[in-house]
Amino acid sequence: MEELITRSTKDKITSRFKELHKSILRKHYNAADVAIDYNRHRIKMDIVLNDNDYNPATINTTISTVPSNMFYENLEKFLKSCLTKDAKSLAFYTTLIREYTNTNVALLAL
Repeated sequence: MEELITRSTKDKITSRFKELHKSILRKHYNAADVAIDYNRHRIKMDIVLNDNDYNPATINTTISTVPSNMFYENLEKFLKSCLTKDAKSLAFYTTLIREYTNTNVALLAL
C-alpha cells in the first residue's frame, strides 16, 4: 500500500489517484466528505461522530459531524501515516491495491 501511495503522489496526480487519497482519508478519519486542495496543501472533511448514525446505503441528513480543516506539508508522508494494521483495514487496503494496480494480492492474517 505504501508503494501505491508513493506512486500516486509523484508527478501529476490523476483524478483516479485523487479518489485513492480520499478513500484512505475517509477510512482513517471516518469522514463522510473529503476535499483535498493540492495547491494549498489543505484537507477539508466532515468527520462522523457516531458510527451507529451513519449508513452509507441511505441518504443521511441528520448525522453529527465535526468539520475539519487540516494542513499537510508532504502528502505522501501524511497518507502513509493514515495506514493502520488491523484486520479490517488490511482487507480494505487489499481491495484498493487490486482496484488501482489490477494485481491480485493475498490477504495474510496477522
